[in-house]
Amino acid sequence: MEADSVRPTVLAAIARIAPETDIASLRPDTPLRDQLDLDSMDWINLVAALHEQFQIDISESDYPHLATLDRVVAYLTSRRAAPAAEPRSRDTGAHDGGLRQMRHVINDRSVLVRPIRAEDATLEADFVSHLSPESRYGRFMVTVGDLPKEKLRYLTDVDQVGHVALIATVERDGREELVGVARYVVDPSGSSCEFAAAVQDAWQGSGVAGILMNELIGIARRRGLRTMEGIVLANNARMLKFTRQLGFSVHHDAEDRSIVRVLREL
Repeated sequence: MEADSVRPTVLAAIARIAPETDIASLRPDTPLRDQLDLDSMDWINLVAALHEQFQIDISESDYPHLATLDRVVAYLTSRRAAPAAEPRSRDTGAHDGGLRQMRHVINDRSVLVRPIRAEDATLEADFVSHLSPESRYGRFMVTVGDLPKEKLRYLTDVDQVGHVALIATVERDGREELVGVARYVVDPSGSSCEFAAAVQDAWQGSGVAGILMNELIGIARRRGLRTMEGIVLANNARMLKFTRQLGFSVHHDAEDRSIVRVLREL
């Protein structure tokens, strides 16, 4: 595919992710993130859109090649012209419940995304204890202190089938630290699931939540679920924006204006 035909497709993808952008005014040799109001979730969505449109596996190590419009076009053109290569897997080789582990580099930190395990109860407890009161309330919708053992067991000792939970961890002072978690529980119909997610305050806006949720959505889709939904506090603007970026529609509760239900077709 020639560069002249790649460029309009890239611009169309940008227009979908950042509809407020004046596409005609984009400077081809200036970093895109300096010109566009793209947060980490928007950037992940743009890379995903390019992958879907061009059927090219874009690894994180290639992100520097996507800095400007000209570089995006050149990168995609060269990748399309190159012979097909074997997919580069990020799977570490370890599995839990048939789910994979993956490593990502975020803000120069190595982040491990993996299924949660029963022995992670202490990690989960420490994670919740370090959330700000606002983040705790946004996640549990009630004021919570330390989680009781029964709740910790429910959150960590999961079957990864009807209850799927993924965590993101980093190494700090020689030990694993949980910085984000996302989960879903399948409803009795077996066709839908309800999700919940939380990220350590210092890691909000880093892209961790997007990585966790995109992986969770992929798992639900591969397992044949039709929809994913969640309940969000109506005043939680950050979470509502995040779910919209993930493709969820927002539905206000006529009986309780303090919450909204978000829904995504899989």
